[in-house]
Amino acid sequence: MAKALQLPIIDLASSDRISTANSIRQACMECGFFYLINHGVDEKLLKNVIDESKKFFSLPLEEKMKLARKENRGYSPLYAENLNPSSSSEGDSKESFYVGPLENISSHSNLNQWPSEGELGSSNEEIYGASAHSDYGMITLLATDGVGGLQACLVEINCHISRQAGNLQRLHPVHKAHEM
Repeated sequence: MAKALQLPIIDLASSDRISTANSIRQACMECGFFYLINHGVDEKLLKNVIDESKKFFSLPLEEKMKLARKENRGYSPLYAENLNPSSSSEGDSKESFYVGPLENISSHSNLNQWPSEGELGSSNEEIYGASAHSDYGMITLLATDGVGGLQACLVEINCHISRQAGNLQRLHPVHKAHEM
């Protein structure tokens, strides 16, 4: 089981912008991750987005496939993507739906939703989610519904080692915080 990782919490409501910037820099240099609070994202909007996502992902597969991924937008079913082909020939145990602007399309970004344990037919914790990978963008901002599951590899650890090697650490969601 992965160890729990304590991340810095950075408050964007602080009036000391220099101190906030230094805190972000320090967090990025020391562990590569941090929690962001008072970020300005409307909580009601975020709740609505999560609720609508849950409705979509609970639809039957045939309904979701009507919106199958085309031109970097749409639904990708379980095992359709493999973020680390060198570690497994099978795709990742996740569904995703990508929406985004028409310009600057990136095929490497997705909004992820993991299936329930019953859908996978196994209780093995190691199979849930995406393969070990580095995100492609400069910054990844994660909004969660409070359900844990995200794991991270600290900067000083060789993160190309497989998940089974035990180098990943659990990130615990912080109420009203985004993970970066």
